[in-house]
Amino acid sequence: MKRPGNVITTYLGAFTLLLCLYSIRGDYCEVNHCFNGATCVTGLGDDPFICICADGFGGDTCNLTEIGPCSPNPCRNDGSCEVIAPTRRGDVFNEYVCKCQPGFEGVHCQINVNDCANQPCKNGGTCRDLDGDYACQCLSPYVGKQCQLRCISLLGMEGGAIVESQISASSVHYGILGLQRWGPELARLNNQGIVNAWTSASHDRNPWIEINMQKKMRLTGIITQGASRMGTAEYIKAFKVASSFDGNSYVTYKGDNQRRDKVFVGNTDNDSTKTNLFDPPIVAQYIRIIPVVCRRACTLRMELVGCELNVYSNTAGCSEPLGMKSRLVSDGQLSASSTFRTWGIDTFTWHPQFARLDKAGKTNAWSPAHNNRSEWIQVDLEKTKRLTGIITQGAKDFGVVQFVSVFKVAYSNDGELWSTVKDENTDNDKLFQGNIDNNTHKKNLFEPPFYARYIRVIPWEWHERITLRMELLGCDD
Repeated sequence: MKRPGNVITTYLGAFTLLLCLYSIRGDYCEVNHCFNGATCVTGLGDDPFICICADGFGGDTCNLTEIGPCSPNPCRNDGSCEVIAPTRRGDVFNEYVCKCQPGFEGVHCQINVNDCANQPCKNGGTCRDLDGDYACQCLSPYVGKQCQLRCISLLGMEGGAIVESQISASSVHYGILGLQRWGPELARLNNQGIVNAWTSASHDRNPWIEINMQKKMRLTGIITQGASRMGTAEYIKAFKVASSFDGNSYVTYKGDNQRRDKVFVGNTDNDSTKTNLFDPPIVAQYIRIIPVVCRRACTLRMELVGCELNVYSNTAGCSEPLGMKSRLVSDGQLSASSTFRTWGIDTFTWHPQFARLDKAGKTNAWSPAHNNRSEWIQVDLEKTKRLTGIITQGAKDFGVVQFVSVFKVAYSNDGELWSTVKDENTDNDKLFQGNIDNNTHKKNLFEPPFYARYIRVIPWEWHERITLRMELLGCDD
């Protein structure tokens, strides 16, 4: 009987895998206990035999398709299987049809449509094709799913929406026998008068001025200006920018994929303005300007440019998948405390890169080398995002059901200083309820949401072995 090409390919792959197993420590069964063309192997683990199933079959003895052509589901990428006739031809079912999710096509929904073909990203945005979706990398100050919106509001230094109590500085210069106070509250763009800007004290070797936005904001740029004091032009020629969510831990802006702190070019005189854009934007509550080179004195008037968070959120409630399943999160962004190898065989290594929701295959999840509460898996989102939830899933290791039943979540903005999500009622580390089987999705929400670049899942309780597939939920805002 002629088999479909994908089945033949699967058998060839399985045969190659078997040769590898056999050469290490396995042996073929004298009597094949497996069904539907599967191959039986002994000498691997504690079980008397292991069945290596052909594509489209499952179960300990590869007999699951006996209940129908749609079990297990032959449709890939979350496609739904629909039986159109109950007949069977040999051991190959062909009386079904796959209904594909948007972004996929093919008999088994195996073809990922190029969602970037129609160039959906506007205003110079770069499109990246995902599994069933696309993502736009927007140029600042554009935001939105298709980079169709501009985040360029003046945030209130010049207009007064930012009040005096929100502005602070490392020091203040007092002029004319201490009668003139060049305080941080004066650092407003185009401020007029004899004393009309902030100037740091002459003895301050590490000056800074800071604005507390009072809530998380998206900052896309800054406009700076010097001033004239006693008829002499003073201004900041170069500066750095640091940001914080809590006013305690600060991160200096480095730009996109840069290792060194970015030094912004400032003003060249006391009156003209200089605009610098943040690309990518900064998401923070506290923004700090750090002068690097000053002309005569560090004197500054300024305005911040940006917009409120969630105004341009792509989905209601900011709960879109952040890319574990679609691979927007690349393999290089995933790391773990350790990895487990079934029977010590490299072919069966449960890498953190496999911890993607609904991933298929013989090794299709992350599992650490040891079952203890010191193990973790980490995601680097590469920039700060708003995290609103997580979906977890277990897996099977050659028929053994394994999953994480309870876990903690930690987060960081720099990969060094970590905070653990707390229970709002007790202020203790929050214990999230995980899975109860190997395949069902379990969704947990972060209430309230938090902002972070790095996320760690820390297994706390588990069944058989720590085994995890997952998706993170949130948005760029």
